[in-house]
Amino acid sequence: MRATVKGRVAVFHPQGFLDGNNAPSFLTIDDIKATEGLNIDMLLVSLKKVIFFNKNGLDVFIRLLISIRNQKHIAVGLCDYDSAKFKTIQTFYGSTLNFSLFRTEKIAELFVSTNKNDSKTVLLYNDDPSQRSAMAIELFDYGHNPVIAQSKKEFEEKKQSPDLYYAVIEDTYLGLFGQKVATRVTGNAIIYTIGNFLDAEIGNTFNIAYHNNSLNVGFRLFIFDAYKVVSMNVHALNFFTKLASSGAEYNASICFVGLTFEKTPKSFKNDLEDAGIMFFNQMEDILKNKELLRELGGSSATSSKNVRSLTKGLINELSGLIDATVSTLAMMTNAKAIKESMNIQLLEIKDSKNQYASSIGFYGDLDGMIILVFPKNIAKKACELLIGEATDNEELILDSLAEFVNIIGGRAKTLLSEKKNRVDITLPRTYMDVDSLMEMAQNKKGVQVNLSFEGSHFTFFLTR
Repeated sequence: MRATVKGRVAVFHPQGFLDGNNAPSFLTIDDIKATEGLNIDMLLVSLKKVIFFNKNGLDVFIRLLISIRNQKHIAVGLCDYDSAKFKTIQTFYGSTLNFSLFRTEKIAELFVSTNKNDSKTVLLYNDDPSQRSAMAIELFDYGHNPVIAQSKKEFEEKKQSPDLYYAVIEDTYLGLFGQKVATRVTGNAIIYTIGNFLDAEIGNTFNIAYHNNSLNVGFRLFIFDAYKVVSMNVHALNFFTKLASSGAEYNASICFVGLTFEKTPKSFKNDLEDAGIMFFNQMEDILKNKELLRELGGSSATSSKNVRSLTKGLINELSGLIDATVSTLAMMTNAKAIKESMNIQLLEIKDSKNQYASSIGFYGDLDGMIILVFPKNIAKKACELLIGEATDNEELILDSLAEFVNIIGGRAKTLLSEKKNRVDITLPRTYMDVDSLMEMAQNKKGVQVNLSFEGSHFTFFLTR
């Protein structure tokens, strides 16, 4: 059997019954090796023509897929199933599910890089908030526009208008995705999900450039969701101690949640604590404790002493980045922007009490940071569009603002890629008060563009 290839996704199509006896005849090491010369980002097994399967049958495929993922650092998984099969696979693997599940090939193709620059609007829902966030981030990262349903009821209502969406994403799961350690943001804490046995490979799967740029954007609290970690060796220990040391310049905090030391030497915990890493039993112990969040850096930002100058390459892209921001704002607020002034300067904000702020970074062929300062009425308008109703809940507004800034980041990434600049984007960092933003940006010189939306002042600031 050979794989069919569409874009950067290769799919195997077994047929009939898959159990431990006949599964090997459908897919062999030779079939897998035949994909090595292909330029693909994802390798899947389709269940479309499979009449029956059991765990033994799936295990044969999964072992081969995991093997190729470890060699090529691509995403692997299953596709083309119904809701019943999705639940069955989840039951089979439970907490050990470390591969991806896509309800259709069409949905899978949204989660890989493409040469097409047309953004797809998709409806997204998952019962698991962390999965919901991870999918949204991936989709934004590839230039798409996900409409994220926050509840099953909201999803079922929006699903009644399928013509509005290129695809409706449900019964989908992101496992260990290519080379990336899964990342999400809660409030202003970045959460990395890690699992299994941690060794020297963590240095390859952890995106250190992304982490460093998140520090530059203003994130100060990094939490490792380690519930599924079995053990670690000295190579992983050294990696995390160095990570903690490098973040000291920014006054960053690193925490582990759910990590047990049943199979890991207790001395490792002492070494990690000496490096400044903290340990918690439950995620709620951090995220539900407002005072602790402020203390750890999840509610404030501290400026780095490392001041970087603007580059000519970055200045050359200024006009396009402003246009991407303004057009997105105009689309989501139904208001026209008027440019008032533009200067190279330190960030200066007037009337800071009535504004929210956010920062998002990009890195690769070009690196920089966009800081956006929103009047509260504009932020509320954007929030209303995303959640479908008006609200005065500040936490909900800031969460929606982060999704909105992600859309701007995705557009900026697409714009840069059109000019052959390969870049990735960080998650957005939001600020309930502008004073916290100013602490992070106080030494950063950049281009400040002051704009007006229906009489409300909006600030765009491009810096490094």
